[in-house]
Order: sequence, then C-alpha cells, then structure tokens
Amino acid sequence: MKYEADFPYMSIIETVSDVNNTFLSRRELTCNFAGLAGKLKKLEAIDMISKEFNLGKKVIIPIILRGHSGKTTTTGTFFVYDDEVLAKKHVNPTVFSRLEKAKAKQAEAQKTEESAEAKPEESVEAKPEEAAQ
Repeated sequence: MKYEADFPYMSIIETVSDVNNTFLSRRELTCNFAGLAGKLKKLEAIDMISKEFNLGKKVIIPIILRGHSGKTTTTGTFFVYDDEVLAKKHVNPTVFSRLEKAKAKQAEAQKTEESAEAKPEESVEAKPEEAAQ
C-alpha cells in the first residue's frame, strides 16, 4: 500500500510500447491513461510520465494525446531525449513553442492563485484590528 501512495499514477498509466530508437538517440513511449479522457493536459502528462519512469532531468516531448470515442482512456506518445539540443533538431519547432505557451499560462495561473490566497489572509488580519477599535 505504501508503494501506491508514493506513486499515485501507478494504476492510471499502462505502457503500450517502450522502444529505444538508437538511430535517432531517443526513447519512444506510448502509454494509456485510464479515466482521464478530456481531462489530461500535456504538461500534466509529462509530469506523470517522468514520475512513472524516473526520467528526472531528461527532455520529454508529448507528440500526441489521443482520446478514444466511447472510452475513458487517452493514449499518449512521448519522445524522451537526453539532450535538448538534439530534441530541437529532430522535433518540429511549433511543438516547443506550444509547450512554452502552456508553461507560461500555467505559471501565470499559479501567480494569480498565490496573489488570491495572499489577499484573504491580509483581509482576515485587518478585520480583528478594526473590531478592536
């Protein structure tokens, strides 16, 4: 049970294929994500794959996330490179630009959440002072 708590995505991810492409110096992963149809974002998928396969500092590029009609599974294909320069050489630059846009959007959302959380704390502190006067 403790093993499942450490890796909450263990039961969600099913490996369909795991191929080392020595010609292109990359690892090609195809996985099924159970129960995440329409809910899975590429950055979340990258995070899940890196935790599942212990990839750490490697460059993971989601090539396609495909949902299946009538099912709750999503199939994703990922390329895993050791070197970002080699990845940019092999993969279309629009893929990287879309990932950068998604990362920027996620960072902006986190900043707004942090600022929203900070404001209620300030207002809570201000109310007891007003009540004391």
